Amino acid sequence: MDFYKRALELNDETIAHRRFFHKNAETGLNMPIAVEYVMKKLSEFGLNPQKCGYGVTALLGKGEKTLLLRADMDALPMPEESGEEFACPTGKQAHACGHDFHAAMLLTAAKILKENENKLCGKVKLMFQPAEETFEGSKNMIENGILENPKPDAALAFHVAPGKLPIGLFMYNCGGVMMSSVDGFRITITGKGGHGAYPNLTVDPIHTAVQIYTALEGLIARNSNSEKNCVLTVGKFQSGNAANIIPDTAVLEGTLRTNDTHERELLVGKIREVANGISEINGAKAEITPLSEVPPLICDSKFTEQIAGFMQEMNIPGITPYPNMQANASEDFAVIAEKIPSAFIYLSAGFPDERGAYSAHNPKVHFNEEVCPIGASALAHCAVRWLETNK
Repeated sequence: MDFYKRALELNDETIAHRRFFHKNAETGLNMPIAVEYVMKKLSEFGLNPQKCGYGVTALLGKGEKTLLLRADMDALPMPEESGEEFACPTGKQAHACGHDFHAAMLLTAAKILKENENKLCGKVKLMFQPAEETFEGSKNMIENGILENPKPDAALAFHVAPGKLPIGLFMYNCGGVMMSSVDGFRITITGKGGHGAYPNLTVDPIHTAVQIYTALEGLIARNSNSEKNCVLTVGKFQSGNAANIIPDTAVLEGTLRTNDTHERELLVGKIREVANGISEINGAKAEITPLSEVPPLICDSKFTEQIAGFMQEMNIPGITPYPNMQANASEDFAVIAEKIPSAFIYLSAGFPDERGAYSAHNPKVHFNEEVCPIGASALAHCAVRWLETNK
């Protein structure tokens, strides 16, 4: 069957899915609107969806081998300024990373696969995941059995990419680290508050936090291997409520990303040393809380090459491979890829005009809906072909 042709026939339906998720954007683990919608649609397609932790799963086909198809579906906690008529109206959530596309494309792929279930030489397991942005979703679904009963033999996930890249480009890496690890952290500094006129009678947590911030910035410059990708960002600094009051506490939150396991271990330890050491010198106390612990995304070489080959078999206009992609961003699909052979593919979803001016996680970002039939059909085609090849 020509899966791309079928996806084009279902394209209005796929876009409707995407716009529903977009307008009803949800963040974090608890996504009741998305979960209800996914379960309803899968049931309409003739599947038997089940909740798996905070996500949804379903199984189709029969046979010895099982392929997992994964889509995240959470948004970001930020306002939307895209100007789209289906923009999220809350002003607090926005699908600025494209996860609405991932969920929509997997729904259409599920429908196509169900229509062709008798052609499957094995099983396809669907994974609709929450909380990728907080790096909690994969772990939650793993803890609730997504990699069991049956255990998948391999896993495939797509991610759309905005910008000015042409539609049809697909990007992957089958030779090394594709995306960086991420270790999120919160440092809470506790001092002793008091009157701003008498700082000598206080232990100023802001003063301590500023020194910690500066020292953390220096870790990359003076402690990390310059041949490796290491990025440390403090994106949150909160303390105090008034100009003339020294507060009791200050809070820093940030992320460390790297493509090297040794550098990751070294720098995570250094973050603790810096926070504790500077706090002690100033008479304050530091509490370091891990917020996320996700390894680098390393795709399985053989499996990824197979998927790239299957995609090039398809009758999709302009389909173009771009191997050896690397990015400093992080992805909690890495937790899946650490456990079973996996492939992660970026699909270009950009525009050649001004709509392609913004990157993901920008409130003004736009994604091109022409990617919908490409992603939906490729998920279905690759599943059928991989099970056929590896039966």
